[in-house]
Amino acid sequence: MHSILWILPLLFKICPGHAWVASNVLMTGPKAYLTYARSVQVGAQSGIEECRHQFAWDRWNCPDSATQLKGLKRATRETSFVHAISAAGVMYTLTRNCSLGELDNCGCDVSNNGKIGGRGWLWGGCSDNVDFGERISKQYVDAQETGQDSRAAVNLHNNAAGRLAVRATMKRICRCHGMSESCTVQTCWTQLSDFREIGNYLKTKHSQAQKLDIDKKRVRAGNSADNPGAIVDAFGSVAPTELIYLEDSPDYCRRNTSVGLYGTEGRECVQHGEGLTQWERRSCRRLCHECGLRVEERRTEVVSSCNCKFHWCCTVNCEDCSQVMIKHVCARREGAHGHGFRRKYRGPK
Repeated sequence: MHSILWILPLLFKICPGHAWVASNVLMTGPKAYLTYARSVQVGAQSGIEECRHQFAWDRWNCPDSATQLKGLKRATRETSFVHAISAAGVMYTLTRNCSLGELDNCGCDVSNNGKIGGRGWLWGGCSDNVDFGERISKQYVDAQETGQDSRAAVNLHNNAAGRLAVRATMKRICRCHGMSESCTVQTCWTQLSDFREIGNYLKTKHSQAQKLDIDKKRVRAGNSADNPGAIVDAFGSVAPTELIYLEDSPDYCRRNTSVGLYGTEGRECVQHGEGLTQWERRSCRRLCHECGLRVEERRTEVVSSCNCKFHWCCTVNCEDCSQVMIKHVCARREGAHGHGFRRKYRGPK
């Protein structure tokens, strides 16, 4: 669970007597508190898993270092995604568990039931309670940002953008009513999309992320803390749904263990296969060739059971079959030191 430690310190605090006690920021009872805390933990982890799926074939592939406090100190384009997808994961899990009746004093959102929603349909059914999920997620996740500087403001903005992504991807589900299913009127409710859709949505926002331009003269005038006026001005043109960042991304081709980056040497890429996306088909070029590496084919023999037969009664006899597994990895060019020659670096991919 080390990959989500950045979000968990809020769950407990140490008293002077060294006893662990639950924080009373949110809950009125210990049972409710611990139930919510578990949903927060699961939600944050699901966000990180989605991050790794979305960036599996990118130079930056959401490594463990990126989800720990040290990695999150850099306000890069990639860090903006980590904050957004984690906040979305927490909100998503809280909302889902609430609607399923798994949390105390929480259930479906029926506040609009009976009202006219549009031509030919009424609100009804069990809408997912995103208001609850958003409120509790915000209290847990945003409480991590205690600073007053631009980095804290950027993180809070990206947290909020992640929660807005959950709302933006919700879908309306309807059921027909009337004689012989004539659909004279429909009853509709809102439902969470699959979390993969939220990940896809935020991956697009990541590619469109805006670098925040803060007036450095005004920042210096604020001495140790960023000048609040400069921060407000910089946020003026940014839509709430967009991801933002402060620092340019490092060269993810190269290994830099001091900041937890391991480069693309040794990374697997794909060259052939059915059902591959264009992004996957270009992974060898992106991870290997454009980083000054070559593609190396590696063959591994795998032995597994096959041709199994059931004999009465009661044994199963199998044969051992071998299969050669082929994978392609990025390897250093012969005679090259470091990454050798490579194309001009054009930012993270």
